[in-house]
Amino acid sequence: MEEDRHITTSGIRLKPFHGEGAEGTVPDDGGAPAEFPFTRGIYADMYRGRVWTMRQYAGFGTAQETNQRFHYLLEHGQKGLSVAFDLPTQIGFDADHSLAFGEVGKVGVSICSLEDMEVLLEGLPLEQISTSMTINATASVLLCFYLAAAEKRGIPFDALRGTVQNDILKEYIARGTYISPPGPSMRLITDTIAFCKENVPKWNAISISGYHIREAGSTAVQEVGFTLGDGIAYVQAAVDRGLDVDEIGSQISFFFNVHNHFLEEIAKFRAARRLWARIMRERFGAKSDKACMLRFHAQTAGSALTAQQPRNNVVRVAVQAMAAVLGGAQSLHTNSMDEALALPTEKAVRIALRTQEILVEETNLAETVDPCAGSYAIEALTDEIEARAEKIISRIDEMGGMLRAIEKGWVQREVQESAYQAQRAIDDGRSTVVGVNEYATGSEPAIHTLQIRPEVEEEQRARLAALRERRDASAVSERLGALSDAAKGGDNLLPYILDAVRVYTTVGEISDVMRANFGEYREEVEI
Repeated sequence: MEEDRHITTSGIRLKPFHGEGAEGTVPDDGGAPAEFPFTRGIYADMYRGRVWTMRQYAGFGTAQETNQRFHYLLEHGQKGLSVAFDLPTQIGFDADHSLAFGEVGKVGVSICSLEDMEVLLEGLPLEQISTSMTINATASVLLCFYLAAAEKRGIPFDALRGTVQNDILKEYIARGTYISPPGPSMRLITDTIAFCKENVPKWNAISISGYHIREAGSTAVQEVGFTLGDGIAYVQAAVDRGLDVDEIGSQISFFFNVHNHFLEEIAKFRAARRLWARIMRERFGAKSDKACMLRFHAQTAGSALTAQQPRNNVVRVAVQAMAAVLGGAQSLHTNSMDEALALPTEKAVRIALRTQEILVEETNLAETVDPCAGSYAIEALTDEIEARAEKIISRIDEMGGMLRAIEKGWVQREVQESAYQAQRAIDDGRSTVVGVNEYATGSEPAIHTLQIRPEVEEEQRARLAALRERRDASAVSERLGALSDAAKGGDNLLPYILDAVRVYTTVGEISDVMRANFGEYREEVEI
């Protein structure tokens, strides 16, 4: 039992001391910060030059309510927006669709049209901040909502900075909020990458997410291997489309989880940076350093939060945030202590934001580039994680690439097995969760949680009905017809989606065109 405490979530055994010449230590070739392969970080001065972006994830209820929360966060020190959308928006259903009933505004904000996006962004300085949108199947539509809203305010596209997640492969692996089969979905992704390259140059057209793979139960090594495997598939699709790897490489970002194993999480980020740099240069022939840099947003682990003794989550989040900073994150979201119970209250989210501000202002973590450089334990873990992740990528290659590995169900089974083993370790006490299977104290005073108003769904449906009444129905029909024709051909779909959005076509109506032309995906795992 005691011996198991010295094994990481990926099964890597930690030695009491990792010194020069110690067994298992690989000579360091990390180079200097901002030098290939970027083990030490992608910028020479890292946080001494610019502190990471504090980007708290927010979205609930109506666009107006979420807009108020965004203003609150910016007033309290947040530097960038991160938008959470409700499930109907994520899977392309309007608020008045029968399958949306009971879900409108629950796990994120309900956005049905450009009108909702205009309200969501009202009064926010879009030219001064960056905006991240966690959206996948409908990423192209929500991006066009954002662009059209900025356009109406006279803000040029090339002044906008932000990210759409736009990572559909991890939906097939871990979350399930997909619409179309992989082939057409990949087309939409490459269309978005190509459109942003030409029209929104400061926008990251895709954020490849390991976060949700880790939340589904993967180990840290699997998170790196599967995430970079997804990245390879996206870059290959873009290259096959004729896009230049050095140009598209600079518009790709990543999104990682930060879990509890402090040393492993720090090393994970360093290993991922180094491995991705080599993939881009050796596999794809990228020549520019910028195209080889793995830039990433990190979020503390939702799966590590406990409903029991929820105030303990403040400590968990602080430790995880520190690992993200020591690992060189470009932006960071810190979860609120109450998120195992509900969407966060203003009080809880303020504490989460203050956690980051304390790290900046009170700890001196931002004063040194790669503070963990030269730690034998960290260096050895970095090497080991990279080597194990490489084996995962090689296995994916042997199966014919990530799409084929997903179709076979191999990736899903690997994640499920890791999740099962992790839960078994908690259940039988080999893995301690304070306040859950150890140090439990029985009943505790309840904490206040955010309640979504029950009227939200009715209000959103009424708002949508009013929009349908006053918009130009013939213009909507014409733009949807043009989009359908383009879907049948080979044109980039983003200009057609943007034209449809401008006349207040809804996310559901545009998604229905995609369903009609591309079909709907149903998982069929090969046994």
